[in-house]
Formats: sequence, structure tokens, C-alpha cells
Amino acid sequence: MDSTKTLPPVSAISSTTLSFLNDDLTNKEYHARAARLATELETQCSHLDQSLVELNRNLESKLAVYASFTDRVSGLFTHVNVKLTDLASASRSPSSVSDGGVRAKQILGEELPALAKEVARVEMVRAYAETALKLDSLVGDIEDAVSSAMSNNRRSNSTQDSEDMRLLAIKALKQAEDILTSVTKTRPQWARLVAAVDHRVDRALAMLRPQAIADHRALLSSLGWPPPLSILASSNPETRASSEVSNPLFTMRGDLKLQYCENFLALCRLQELQRQRKSRQLEGHNRELALHQPLWAIEELVNPIAVASQHHFSKWTDKLEFIFTLVYKITRDYVDSMDELLQPLVDEALLVGYSCREEWISAMVTALLTYLAKEIFPVYVDQLDEESISGVQSQARISWLHLVDLMISFDKRIKSLVEQSGILFSLQEDGNLQKISSLSVFCDRPDWLDIWAQIELADTLENLKHDADDERNWKMKVQKGALLFGSEDYRSPTVSSAFLQHLSSVVDRCRSLPTVSLRSRFLRLAGAPVIQKFLDCVLLRCQEAEGLTALTDEDGLLKVANCVNAAHYFESVLREWCEDVFFLEMALDQDNQLETSLSDNSCSEWPVGGSRSGIFDEEIKKLEEFRTEWVEKISVVILRGFDALSRDYVKNRRQWQEKSEENWLVSEMLVGALDYLQGKMSIIEGSLNAMDFIMVWRSLATGVDRLLFRGILMSNAKFYDGGVVRFGCDMEVLFGVFRAWCLRPEGFFPKTSEGLKLLKMGEEQLQGGVLGGERWMKQSGITHLSVAEAEKIAKNRVFMN
Repeated sequence: MDSTKTLPPVSAISSTTLSFLNDDLTNKEYHARAARLATELETQCSHLDQSLVELNRNLESKLAVYASFTDRVSGLFTHVNVKLTDLASASRSPSSVSDGGVRAKQILGEELPALAKEVARVEMVRAYAETALKLDSLVGDIEDAVSSAMSNNRRSNSTQDSEDMRLLAIKALKQAEDILTSVTKTRPQWARLVAAVDHRVDRALAMLRPQAIADHRALLSSLGWPPPLSILASSNPETRASSEVSNPLFTMRGDLKLQYCENFLALCRLQELQRQRKSRQLEGHNRELALHQPLWAIEELVNPIAVASQHHFSKWTDKLEFIFTLVYKITRDYVDSMDELLQPLVDEALLVGYSCREEWISAMVTALLTYLAKEIFPVYVDQLDEESISGVQSQARISWLHLVDLMISFDKRIKSLVEQSGILFSLQEDGNLQKISSLSVFCDRPDWLDIWAQIELADTLENLKHDADDERNWKMKVQKGALLFGSEDYRSPTVSSAFLQHLSSVVDRCRSLPTVSLRSRFLRLAGAPVIQKFLDCVLLRCQEAEGLTALTDEDGLLKVANCVNAAHYFESVLREWCEDVFFLEMALDQDNQLETSLSDNSCSEWPVGGSRSGIFDEEIKKLEEFRTEWVEKISVVILRGFDALSRDYVKNRRQWQEKSEENWLVSEMLVGALDYLQGKMSIIEGSLNAMDFIMVWRSLATGVDRLLFRGILMSNAKFYDGGVVRFGCDMEVLFGVFRAWCLRPEGFFPKTSEGLKLLKMGEEQLQGGVLGGERWMKQSGITHLSVAEAEKIAKNRVFMN
């Protein structure tokens, strides 16, 4: 009886102990477990005793370090005090007065700066010691909190205890990070101290983050996340309508909701701390790429959904539209909870630049494109390889284009879902657009983009083959009121509109790509060859017309004029496109890439002409060269005909020595050539567009001017008064042919006009003026003839007394 211990009175027992006894010893069954409970309590007490011993040992070591630093600082202060005492005694001694300014100069010039330097060094040591001790204490708190949280999890203790320890660790991390940030900015020479602290903190974080994520996953599982997907994935509309799946994030209540919100908030704060650490460590580098990581808590919501969706996706490999529909439905159904429940928590955690709606959508899209990259695209690539080896056409190309159509449609719906949050402005940046686009799969696999471009090009050229082979498309004109592209009427055949429609379709599909570099690459591969195909078609038709009749007949000229109209219309539309922001961005990206490559190759030479005008700059230049070449050929053909018909007129030198007849109009030998010229120009004017027709008649006028000047005025033919009158009348009729297209046609025949002007001058004016040389010629308005040419014309002028 003496050995039996009695319980203390109830008033002496703490409330915590009473609560424990009431919970664990309520009936006889619990009394039977008293022995085992006592053993567990003894075990826990021993663990706590051991922890207390470790804490005492740690405290002793820190006190010893602090005492060591204190002794050093005390010794430094003692040394400084001795120096100050010596300085004071030296300044009061009689000898110092006798030494005069020499000693004062020595004190001010040598001893005071050295003393100030020593004081600064002592202050630096003191600050370093205080900072090191404070950081050591904080890191110790972090390690202890992390260790306690891990121990509680292993011993299956209260989840709340683990959460409390985790919050303590995060708080200590925040304080330590603030000190490290301040040290990095103000004391960069303490880099070793920062590195040592970072090393210890990284080790603690390596244990803290996985455990925090594991606890978050367990909490999500207890909430019933992910929701069942079988109803959402059902192909029966009635089943989906009759069974609405509730959102676990909206249905949680009470302590469970509070626990989830605290856990979510702690995970966000931990990520923000990690972001701050990376920002500090990457100072001076390209930090944006490394800092903005997906939101960890949102990823933990999406990952189990992605895993659960794999089962349904595997059944729909032949019906990919079901996959996209399911992903979109899940994304849309749960996006509101991101805004209403989770976004306030993210804002409270001070996570800058994060939108829960955007992060949720981005994570769902990432899960989708990961599945496509692993399971769908490789299968299609293998099918295309088999098709290229066997030569047997399969459905692989059709399937590929169908998949791309689904991805483009999906991205449009996802973009509209993001826009509902009012953050459309951020989508204009490639980085943000890439996060919510399923076509981002091509960012990591540009070879798949090349395959898509090849398939798209082959499909486009196949559709264009019928339009290009139909002769009616080359004869029927595009009506001005029915122009789909451009604003000018170039009298273009409808085949050019057909090519532009298909090219526009390629451009529209390219717009969905998330980055400028991908769009540029796709257009170069799938768009530029369409333009080249059009150029090949018009060039072939022109060459056929030239080969058959050398463009001497009306049909050949009309055929070439038609092709020139088509090329000019096509070129004008491309130039108009290249002024759009969409194409200007690609041109700027090309310039940046070119500048980067030049700098990498240590080359300072920029291409002649400066910046490129657009993505289709090379093709536009080829179209312009084609137009210029064939417009020149049209002019040459007409000039040859005029030359053949006017050859007798040009070679007849005697006619310039004959007397002029009254009412003389035009030389009979020139009438046929002028009639031919006017007839051909009427045909060209009625078939060729206005801008290229101007090039034709101006080029033709230049050729006729050269022909008449060399053949008549430079032929040593003698001009009498009657011949001058005859030649002037002939030229006036010739100028009249061109007066329909300009007010002063003689301005386009500069040499012939100025030669005629010299012939019409009087004898004294002409002979005296030629002796005046170039100065007189400029004063007389003769600017297109050389002095030698003017002298030759003057010598051939014959005046009759």
C-alpha cells in the first residue's frame, strides 16, 4: 500500500492533462490500454529529452562562438583605445609643441587615416559577426522546424503540428532571405557568407518542398479531388445532362476548407520565397525565363486530372475531337473556382504576376499537349514514314491536317476563356500566348512544324492545280467591285485571286502559332512556295506565247499582258500584307536574327538596302523583276515592228533636201509605221493595267527617240529648209500619237526634240551658238545632247541664200 502512488488533486492538474485523460481513459477498454499508453508517453518523453539535450548543445556552441567573437572585438577596441590614448598624450606633451607643425602634419597625414581605417575595420567585423550570428540562428530555426515537421509526419502525429512547423520554417526563411538580399546589395564582399547560408537553406528546402507538396496531395485526396471524369467523358449526352459533377473546391466546408486554404497559402508563400531566392541569385542574368514557373498548387490540381484522363484518351485515338472536348469542358467547368476561391489566396501570398485562371488554363493545355506529343504525333510521324517508304498513300496526311484543325479550334476557345478575365493585353506577348496554346508542341519539335508545312503546302498546291489548269480562270477578269484583296483594279484574271485565297488560308492557319519565329518559319515553308508556283505559272504562259509567235500577233500580246496584270495584282496584295503588324513582327524578328548571327560571326557588314521589307521580300522582288522584264519585252516587240515599217523612211536621206509642199501633214513612208504603232498601243492600253502601260509607252517613246535620232539626225543627212519643215511635221504627228497619255509628249523624245530645235535655229544663231560650247547649249535649253552631237547636227544644216 505504501508503494501505491495517489493521484494529485484535480485542481493541481493542468487543463491539457485533464483533456488528455478524458479523451484516452473514458471507459474500461481504454483502461486496459493504459500500460501501452504509458509506454508511448515515456517514448515521447525520451525523444523530447533528447531534443532538449541537442538544443542545449547547440546553444552552448553558439554561445562559445559568440564569446570568441566578443573577445576579438574587445581586443580590437582595446587596441583602438591604446592608440587614442597615445595620440592624446602625444598632443599634450611639451615636445610636441617644440616639434611644431611637423608632428601635427604626421598625425593628420598618417596616424589619423590609419586610425579611421582601423575603426572602420572594427565596425565591419562587428557587423559581420552580428549578421553571421543572426543568420546562423535563423538557419538553425529553419533546420529545426523542417526536422520537426518531418519527424511529426514519420510518427503520424497531428497534421496541424506539421503545418505549424512548416509555417515557422517559412517565416524564418523569409527573415533570412531579407537579410541575404540586404547583404547582397550592401556588402557584396561577403559572398562566402551568403553562399554558406544558401547551401544550408537549399538543403532544408530540398526536404521542405517535397513534404509540403506531399501533404497538399494528401489533403486534395481527402477532399475528393480529382472529381470523377467518367460522367464528363461519357459519349451519351443524356448521361452527362442527368449527372452533374460537383466541384470539391466549392463543396468543402468548415475546418476542412480552413485547412485547405492554409495549406494552399503556405505552398504559395514557399514558392514566392523560392522565386525571391532565384531572383537574388540570378541578379545580372536573364531572370525572366527562370523566375516565372507554373503555380505549384495549381499543378497539383491538374496532375491527378491528367492521370485520370489518360484512360479515356486511350480509347479515343481515332476520335481526337472527344479528347479536345473533354479537356475544354474540364477547363471551363472549374475555372470559376480559380477566380473566386484561389485567386484571393494567391494575392494574399503576394505572388506577383500570377493569375489562377491563366495558370489553371495553362496547366490543362500543357497536360493536353504533353499527351499529344507522347502518344499522337509520334504515331502520325511513323505513318508518314511508312507512306514515304511504301509509296502507298494513306490517311496520315488527312489525319495530320484534321489534328491541326482541332488544335486551332481548341486554342480559339481557350483564348476566349482567358479573355473573360480581362487580361487580353498580356496575351499579345509570345510567352503568355505560348502557355495557353496547344500548338506550342511545335516549339520543342520544329521538325514536326516542318512536316505540317510540307503537308499544308502539298494540299494547297493540289487544290490550286485545277484552278491553274482551267483556261477560263486566265481569261475571266476580277471585277473591281469583287476584289477580295487590295484596292486597285489591275485587270487581273481570276486565277490570281484563287492563288491569293489559298495563300490567305495558309496565313490564317499560321496566325494561331504562339511565337513569331514559328509563324515566320511556317510561312517560309508553306507560303513562299505558293507564290513561287504562281510565278512559275505566269512565266510558263509568257514563254509559251513568246515561243509560238515571238509576240508578233495580238493573241500573244494579250496573253503576256494578262500575265503581267496577274503578277502586278499579286505583288500589290503582298506589299499591302507586309504593312500589317502581323507581318511586320516577322520582319523585325528576321532582322533581329540576322543581327544576332552577324554579331556571333564578328561580321559588321549589314546587307545592302538595310532592313528587309517583309517575310515575302524575296518573292515580291521576283514578281517585280518578272513584270519589268515582260513589260520591256512588249515594248521591244512593238519597237521592232515600228523599226521594220519605218526603215525606208529613216534611210531616205534625199527627202530632207527637197522643198516642202503646201499643207504638208506627214511623210507617206511614215504613215504605215505610225498606224502600226497606234494600233498596237491601243491593244496594249485596252488589256494592260494602267501602271504597267505607263512603263510600256515610256519605254517605247525612249526607243523611238533613240531610233530616229541615230537613224536620221546622226546619219550625216543634209537638212535644207524644206526638209526641216517636213521633219518637224512628221515629229508633230508622232508626238500626237503619244499625246493621248501625256500633255508634253516631246519631253519623252529629248534627243529628237532638241535636235529639231537646233535645225529650226537661224544660221547665225546656230553657227555662233555651237562655238559657245556647252554653256550656250544650257542657256538655249539643250541639255540632252553632247557638244559633239550638236556640232554634227549644225554641220548637216544647209541654209540657202
